[in-house]
Amino acid sequence: MIKQEILAKCAGDLADILVKWTDYLAYEKNLSKHTLRAYSADVGHFVNFLFDHLGKAPCLDDLSTITIRDFRGWMAKKAMEGTSNASRARSLSGIKNLLQWLDKQGIMHNAAIGTVRSPKLPHKLPRPLQQDHAMDLIKHAGMLERHDWVGARNTALFMLLYGCGLRINEALSLDIKDFPQDGFLRVIGKGNKERQVPVLPIVEKHLSEYLAACPYPSDKSRAIFLGARGKRLNQGIAQRAMRELRVTLGLPENATPHAFRHSFATHLLQNGANLREIQELLGHESLSTTQRYTEINAEEMMRIYKSAHPRA
Repeated sequence: MIKQEILAKCAGDLADILVKWTDYLAYEKNLSKHTLRAYSADVGHFVNFLFDHLGKAPCLDDLSTITIRDFRGWMAKKAMEGTSNASRARSLSGIKNLLQWLDKQGIMHNAAIGTVRSPKLPHKLPRPLQQDHAMDLIKHAGMLERHDWVGARNTALFMLLYGCGLRINEALSLDIKDFPQDGFLRVIGKGNKERQVPVLPIVEKHLSEYLAACPYPSDKSRAIFLGARGKRLNQGIAQRAMRELRVTLGLPENATPHAFRHSFATHLLQNGANLREIQELLGHESLSTTQRYTEINAEEMMRIYKSAHPRA
């Protein structure tokens, strides 16, 4: 949500609108907490810029009349502060979202925003784990934990991420009532979209072993993955466990919980799955997002070719 100190720098009409917009993003669009926090921070930075740029608290009329030069001035300020192209592109996306919503609601229109170009982004490929690295992480998931049940939890979580290609927040949002049924798991992904993912028997086995070892009551409305105090496991705790394990095992920096998702897709592709199938399993809205994994596969093939061919 927009911070109070930011709302205090807005005229009353703009402050009211920003509250309504964030409510729309949270309750109608069902944006994740991370996306909502990022959009709110981006709009907050823009309001701060306008407050200094205009020399007064900006109002809705100001928002409708700012020009492409003003937008460029804001983007230049972010660049001078050391903000990366990717972050500036996301910030611009947040402002465009606000202005498009205002336009659709018939509240105001800004013609200049449509002419503002997003910063060019580097062509980044997902960074999957090698198969042996993925299995090492799962095999040793509990080696640094003091309690056996916490080690079993880490093993079950890592196996679920790798075996089903889930996002970390998708896995941590599961409750006991969501336990796989008939070999399938029901997942609520981005945009509150539901998908079904097949679950391998070994994944179910590790989940069952963890739940049996967990010392907390197994109420159906309870989260599957719990922290040491019995609350839903925090994403940061899972990431820290992975980071410490990565250092201990001497694995590369791309060994993160999200890398299991990239590894799931890449290893399926390498073993003959087609893109449409992988798209469905990952819950990608666009096939172009899934197509990134074909570039990884091609790079790996070229690496093997160059290392194995006698004339390479």
